[in-house]
Amino acid sequence: MTAPLRICMVTTFYPPYHFGGDAIAVQRLSRALVRAGHDVTVVHDVDAYRVMGGPVPDGAEAQADGVRVVALSSRFGHVSKFLTQQIGRPFAHAARLRALLDHGRFDVVNFHNVSLIGGPGILGWGDDAVRLYMAHEHWLVCPTHVLWRHGREVCTGRECVRCQLHYGRPPQLWRMMGVMERGLQHIDAFIAMSAFSRDKHREFGFPYDMEVLPPFLPAMAPADVGSPDVNVSRPPVHDRPYFLFVGRLERIKGLDDVIPLFTGEGAADLLIVGDGGHRVSLEALAAGSPRVRFLGWKDADALDALYQQAQALIMPSVCYETFGITILEAFRQGTPVIARDIGPFPDIVQRSGGGVLFSSPEALAQALHAMLEHTAMRDRMAAAAREAFAAHWSETVVVPQYVEIARRAAARRHQTPSRATLHG
Repeated sequence: MTAPLRICMVTTFYPPYHFGGDAIAVQRLSRALVRAGHDVTVVHDVDAYRVMGGPVPDGAEAQADGVRVVALSSRFGHVSKFLTQQIGRPFAHAARLRALLDHGRFDVVNFHNVSLIGGPGILGWGDDAVRLYMAHEHWLVCPTHVLWRHGREVCTGRECVRCQLHYGRPPQLWRMMGVMERGLQHIDAFIAMSAFSRDKHREFGFPYDMEVLPPFLPAMAPADVGSPDVNVSRPPVHDRPYFLFVGRLERIKGLDDVIPLFTGEGAADLLIVGDGGHRVSLEALAAGSPRVRFLGWKDADALDALYQQAQALIMPSVCYETFGITILEAFRQGTPVIARDIGPFPDIVQRSGGGVLFSSPEALAQALHAMLEHTAMRDRMAAAAREAFAAHWSETVVVPQYVEIARRAAARRHQTPSRATLHG
């Protein structure tokens, strides 16, 4: 593509009004596209963040990254979000949102998590722009987004009304009335985070083909790459060998199977980065073991240091992740992973050679021991992880693929000359 694009990202959450996950991914993609020379506007919903109980941000983030941000807010926040959740279309922000999308003269309108900013009712908005939908979760086929049925097991078949009631959410009747199907007809290309997520959408009846575009991270400068010579000069972040977990502290993340392995005597510790509603239960499970440390959230620099010196990152999720961005954070630092044999993890580990899989606490214990005892094996995995990141999941590799998806979508729609920039 030879000309810059005007791109609008539409998402419920965006920093600093966010809970992580998809919001960070949208921000990362937006900033990368700006660095590539494109013009990016993000529209997000502050009301949804407040309704979901988000804490007041310390302060609005400085927008020195070149991304134009439009934050929607109204005095009808709680009522507006309840109605959007129930009727599948926006309430308080409908007029402004439609004006932004229909009159913004965008080349591409990319919908992300739109569950509370407008639901499927906005998927046809955007004038004659190419419309993309990026599935960071499984909301297209699951009212609770995560295919975690009744809050206790992976979903193997639809029990949606009972499941929503278990989660304390009123059933979305619009899902039974064709609202989603009518909205989806306006999308030119659907994007899944992994082949596993694409296949899971298909298994649950999603009727459209999906492109696969993985998450990514900016490539590291050569001087920052975690080679042995560089790491020697860094002060240790912990006084014993350790394994690392990074993520939200919720039951679906699987730490209940990990912590018991670190409550007795052992040669390595477990450092846990993150917070969430399951933390109190996990702390009780750890029973004050000095080998288990809860660190809360860490900034990017501190997190990089923790990755660089870890024996491995543990990915114990018991749910269907769409990808798992922390794997890439570890791979970029040359840190192997030990991941549960579920969801997209088998494909990532096998494709990269950067880790091992486990399917039981006993197998996890064996993998932890192997990482500590077989240093040559661990070093080979570390090198493979770093090489795989550079080849498959760095910004310079993935962002051109995103632009190519938009170009192909435009070609399929036979865009008018006013959108000729998409043809390169």
